[in-house]
Amino acid sequence: MAHTIRRAVYFYATVHDHAGEAYELLSQFANQGVNLVAVTALPYGPMRTQLTLFPQDQAQMRNAARQVGIELDGPYSALLVQGDDQIGVIAEMHSKLHHARVDVYASNGVTDGRGGYGYVIYVRPEDFEKAAQALEV
Repeated sequence: MAHTIRRAVYFYATVHDHAGEAYELLSQFANQGVNLVAVTALPYGPMRTQLTLFPQDQAQMRNAARQVGIELDGPYSALLVQGDDQIGVIAEMHSKLHHARVDVYASNGVTDGRGGYGYVIYVRPEDFEKAAQALEV
């Protein structure tokens, strides 16, 4: 497998920036059976953290959020890439997006230490279909 690229849906959830807050939220989602395919967390103001949550099933995520009383912002669209780590693979994707005149306004990536990687590409909503087409999604 070189790589697969798929459309992904994500939501934002904001929690207080205290030890254990993200743990509590993630545990509650896990207890509700929500499978997250990606998660990021960033500071959001002086005492808050914004989690970006990519559920496998967005309806299940919404139901679980309702049950645990957390407000979600979204859904939004991104592209999720998973594959075999190769030198230059991300540069190739960015080249295709550049030639399609799509601006990548954010991205996150990580290797798994065993030869694989994951990469999330965020583009503006008005460019999403153009980006998907450029990357043959």
